[in-house]
Amino acid sequence: MRRAFLFCVILVLFPYVATLTFAGTIRGQREKTMGETDIDSGKRICLDRQRRGYVDVEEYLVGVVAKQMPADYEKEALKAQAVIARTYIYRQMDGRNEIAESELAMEYLEEEQMEKLWGKPRFLEYYQKIRQAVEETRGKVMEAGGEYAEPLFHRTSAGQTRDGDEAHSYLVSVDSKEDVEAEGYLTVTVWTTNQFTDLVRHMESGENISEDQIPDSIQVVGRDNAGYVTEIQIGSHTFDGESVRTALELPSSAYMLERYGEGIRAVCRGQGHGYGMSQYGAHKKAAAGMSAEEILGYYYNGIEIISLEQ
Repeated sequence: MRRAFLFCVILVLFPYVATLTFAGTIRGQREKTMGETDIDSGKRICLDRQRRGYVDVEEYLVGVVAKQMPADYEKEALKAQAVIARTYIYRQMDGRNEIAESELAMEYLEEEQMEKLWGKPRFLEYYQKIRQAVEETRGKVMEAGGEYAEPLFHRTSAGQTRDGDEAHSYLVSVDSKEDVEAEGYLTVTVWTTNQFTDLVRHMESGENISEDQIPDSIQVVGRDNAGYVTEIQIGSHTFDGESVRTALELPSSAYMLERYGEGIRAVCRGQGHGYGMSQYGAHKKAAAGMSAEEILGYYYNGIEIISLEQ
């Protein structure tokens, strides 16, 4: 039951996982209605957040992929990310031909933001690479059991991705050892006991935790096979690992908590929830010669990549 609840939390938060911190609209084509754009996949986004009109899904995806994955990653990795993002949009559409932008809750970059992020010298190169990644995967989505897969992804695993639950059997635990080379793979955070206690008290059922219980009462009760904390005891209460990760603002739930001087220290591996595709792992596998479809087949077990465009 606890694991099913955790999955519900992760799925709700999916659009916000492993993204940067910008938001905006895609300049130019986004200002056009469907009748004015050159692309027509038959699927469109209703722009109801900042301006009116419509944009084709394929055009919208350029800004989404630019937001979700570093532009200097290998193009086959970017292509894999484009398939993931497209699958998510089509899954949310649930058979409809259009969906409101606000329903997707996806973040993206407009061209001005891309230029600011990458710098003028690299803007055109990166923009064209991402557009090509979208164009070269046009209409491709992932299916599992005849339905759109739940395409979870994260920036960097703890060295191994995590198994899904029964409803997400295609999310399998696989080695992603390249992730240990990623920038930010290992992080260390230190708090005073007062700071730590204040953070965990904000969790549900955490209000009765006292400072004198820290750190002696902290005990990891369970980890999964990939090393992520599933249950942890603090004081007299047991919490799920993801709730504590969120409260402590750690980059992943593959963490260890220990006494450090007069305070407490967290040593954390990876960035993100650890389910599905590791973006850094995909980047390294692409550099080693794997195609986008091979990368997706590695991280998602038994999925089928189909083309919706004939």
